[in-house]
Amino acid sequence: MNLLVTGGAGFIGSNLIRHIINRPEINRLVNLDCLTYAGHLANLTDVSSHAKYIFEKVDLRDKIEVSRVVQQYQISHVLHLAAESHVDRSISGPDDFIQTNIVGTFHLLEACRDFWLNPNSTFQTSRSNVRFHHVSTDEVYGSLGAKGCFNETTPYAPSSPYSASKASGDMLVRAYHHTYGLPAIITNCSNNYGPYQFPEKLIPVVILNVLNRKPVPVYGDGLNVRDWLYVLDHAEALWKSLNNGRDGETYNIGGNNEWTNIRIAELICDLIDELVPRLGGNSRKLISFVKDRPGHDRRYAIDSSKITREIGWKPAYSFERGIRETVKWYLAQNEWFVTVTKKK
Repeated sequence: MNLLVTGGAGFIGSNLIRHIINRPEINRLVNLDCLTYAGHLANLTDVSSHAKYIFEKVDLRDKIEVSRVVQQYQISHVLHLAAESHVDRSISGPDDFIQTNIVGTFHLLEACRDFWLNPNSTFQTSRSNVRFHHVSTDEVYGSLGAKGCFNETTPYAPSSPYSASKASGDMLVRAYHHTYGLPAIITNCSNNYGPYQFPEKLIPVVILNVLNRKPVPVYGDGLNVRDWLYVLDHAEALWKSLNNGRDGETYNIGGNNEWTNIRIAELICDLIDELVPRLGGNSRKLISFVKDRPGHDRRYAIDSSKITREIGWKPAYSFERGIRETVKWYLAQNEWFVTVTKKK
């Protein structure tokens, strides 16, 4: 396959590329990324010289350039991860989320439709040899009560501009599959964590603030629940879904790790006290409750039984194992922190 990964310089994308680039099925891997504040080539220094790897600095909002990349590299498979993804940023400035997550997805779909399905295209293949994989989020489903899990038939009820934009992208992919016959699947994942996550999300914020002995902000009462998925588990699920998922289907990917925000903050504080005793311990005293963000969903949880049943994937990492690996990685990455947090 000639594989296009969008957003490959970001957190999940860079872990995915590193995880799959040596797979024999891949002839060429093209990373399309416009390198926003959250996308950094520093995330990919260990694969940048790989014989299969090609980087294209392209913005999904540029329809002509997106089409050029698809045609120039004879793209046969797409893993579409590029997105504006931080909920707080979507609340304060939703425009980029609409343009990238909806319009950008439309441009990519159009480029693939024209190249794969146009009878005048120079690309000669059957529909069984191409696939568009849209990587989405469990946030499209809205909020859960104290019990139950999201499954693939849960109605969409997005609560933020971010989740609404991702839901819109999902709907476009479904429409292109049903209307044009574009071979496509969608995966909706729970909260990812692990190495290379940009330091604005909960887990890297807690780690950084504890290390710097700054207050650790926790929204509201700290009892919001998320189902946490280690990024390497997610990368494996994406690869298996791309290859073995059924066209037109949606697969939910979760870590089976429900944790409240306050428990996560406490666990990270305790891990850093153990791993960095020179800080003096008692890091839990840094936890500070702050005003809740608008429309903060109370609980997410994923039922991953469909992807386990149909594709054979299940998470390998418990949260306790994954968070320990994550904290240890961040402790060793001072130079990376400096690089990715420089203002552009």
